[in-house]
Amino acid sequence: MTLLRDRDLARAFDHASQTYDRLTALNPGYRSELLRSARRLRLPDDGAGLRVLDLGCGTGASTRALLRAAPRARITAVDASSGMLRRALEKPWPAQVRFLHMTAEEFAADDEGPFDAVLAAYLFRNVTDPDRVLTAVRTLLRPGGRLAVHEYSLSGAPVHRALWNAVCRGVIIPAGTLGGDRALYRHLWASVLGFDTAPAFADRLRRAGFTGVRVGPVAGWQTGIVHTFLARNGFAAGAGTATPPTAAATTGETR
Repeated sequence: MTLLRDRDLARAFDHASQTYDRLTALNPGYRSELLRSARRLRLPDDGAGLRVLDLGCGTGASTRALLRAAPRARITAVDASSGMLRRALEKPWPAQVRFLHMTAEEFAADDEGPFDAVLAAYLFRNVTDPDRVLTAVRTLLRPGGRLAVHEYSLSGAPVHRALWNAVCRGVIIPAGTLGGDRALYRHLWASVLGFDTAPAFADRLRRAGFTGVRVGPVAGWQTGIVHTFLARNGFAAGAGTATPPTAAATTGETR
């Protein structure tokens, strides 16, 4: 199984963008679990005065989840695939949501921070250097800012690896092949098998300087296959403690 990287992966997502929403709609719990991960950020006051980043926004499902979880936040959504962003922009959005075509590293270099929170859904398996992207995320987050990573990351138990293999062989790859995107969905299969287990990714977050790292399960068939990783940038705060935004975070202008 061959992994796609960088421009090859972006081009594969460009092509798959035409059928992507239809395929993800077949996945029970896909959107509800994204919403659960967004709500696990526990942003106070519906996100009023906060700047939130959706890193790897795709066609906007994670952006919609953030908007539902924090309807008063200013949301910046970023993705490396122009095709996925075109699909996202075809949907209706309120004025406080904007979309940008950039990689995570490019966005970090653009000095767009600080953000009060970052959601990264299905991103880290797909980057060549996840540690470099985590470093970029830390530069974008204000001190104490919140991170939620929603990701295919196997528990490490053989039963969950076997279930993932069965679902890919029996459902995901055949469905992707019908849409002409077999290479992308074989990449999905391989990328999950080759990525960190949930405990290993939690350790990766800690090594990158994130604190208060917690791992949350998702429901349904994805239990043990998809997890939410929650962390803070630079200090461990008590669960559920609302940290007020800094002046810099509340006054920064959007372009």
